[in-house]
Amino acid sequence: MNFKSFSFAPEILRAIDECGYQELSPIQRLAIPHVRKGHDVLANAQTGTGKTAAFALPILQKLIDNPKPRTTANARVLVLAPTRELAEQIANSFERYGQYTDVKVAAIFGGVDINTQAKKLKLGVDVIVATPGRLLDHINSCNVSISNVEFLVLDEADRMLDMGFINEINTLMSASRNDRQTMLFSATYPSEMKKFSTSILKNPKIVQASKDNATAETVQHVVYPVEQRKKQELLSELIGTKNWQQVLVFVNFKETADEIVKELNLDGIKAAVCHGDKTQGNRRRALKEFKEGKVRVLVATEVAARGIDIDGLERVVNIDLPWLAEDYVHRIGRTGRAGNSGQAVSFVSREEEQTLEEIETLIGSKIRRIYVPGYEVSNRDALVKRLHNKPNHQKRGGRTNNPNSQAAGEARIMNRKKISNVRKKAKGQKLKLAK
Repeated sequence: MNFKSFSFAPEILRAIDECGYQELSPIQRLAIPHVRKGHDVLANAQTGTGKTAAFALPILQKLIDNPKPRTTANARVLVLAPTRELAEQIANSFERYGQYTDVKVAAIFGGVDINTQAKKLKLGVDVIVATPGRLLDHINSCNVSISNVEFLVLDEADRMLDMGFINEINTLMSASRNDRQTMLFSATYPSEMKKFSTSILKNPKIVQASKDNATAETVQHVVYPVEQRKKQELLSELIGTKNWQQVLVFVNFKETADEIVKELNLDGIKAAVCHGDKTQGNRRRALKEFKEGKVRVLVATEVAARGIDIDGLERVVNIDLPWLAEDYVHRIGRTGRAGNSGQAVSFVSREEEQTLEEIETLIGSKIRRIYVPGYEVSNRDALVKRLHNKPNHQKRGGRTNNPNSQAAGEARIMNRKKISNVRKKAKGQKLKLAK
């Protein structure tokens, strides 16, 4: 089956052909007919399998089939995304697919000039792709109305819930018309998302191109047991000895990302950083240089786990395992896309063994371990056995998605630093008194 089977307009077929698309992916083959028929859709598919085209192409066709005058500050399509990078990527896809149509697209997200966005919205657009917070800013400023939105898409919905956007999403949905067609697309499907989907979808068609929380079959998973303090050194060692050419590295903290980039550059390995403290322009530049091969390594925090689409990316490295097992699926989903092979590499310290077990349980398979001489840690089996025998481990209820998980983790570390500084200051004052 190919795209011509769905009787897309010549303008769309021409754009699809120029994008190099030929055969439909499973998610496209299953979702497009339901979207074309006007059904609400709940779609679960592996990252990198063509989800954007699965909703963008049929929506564009419906706009062509039912043209309406473009009015100031109104839109017919709203796509919500959790991050700036993903919003920009989806908007670019809509523009590519609709380049031979009259459809106007606006990407709305923070980190850039809000006035420039306001001018574009007031001229009138058909499709808005936005992050929830910035879109609400425009609505409150009367720059745009979504009261006439006919098609609402929530992409990477689970991530939006993790990031605490539930209130913003509910506000936006209440501001749109009740008879809209709603589509929810996600790579993972935790219990919180199941509850959320039942509250916003009406008799949805369930589209499941893969089992829940699955990773692409083209991705090879490996783990390097290593002491926490030696992780940066091991990264440089592997990049050099194995001649890794394009490596996307994930860490949990911005400070760690900056440190790794500094060390890699000192080792003669060109690296760039991408995290929330960097401006949108800096993040775009870092990603562009990485895609073009000007830098060999891109080190990123969770902010980059969604929305980075790099053709043929061979390898993703987790210096730190994510706090949520589901986030592992999203991180390593940057490789092995569109049928290409890829490798997911994770550095695991003693303290992260329990998290690794949760990831293995989630993806339904054991991950192969590779031991590098000079970087060994104590025996894993003995450690896990000790963990399992602890009462707290036996009573644990397992991890659940927590929208504040990363913020809470960072807050705990900041609190520890503050306590340490207070103690040091108090100790210094005592010494002065003693003198």
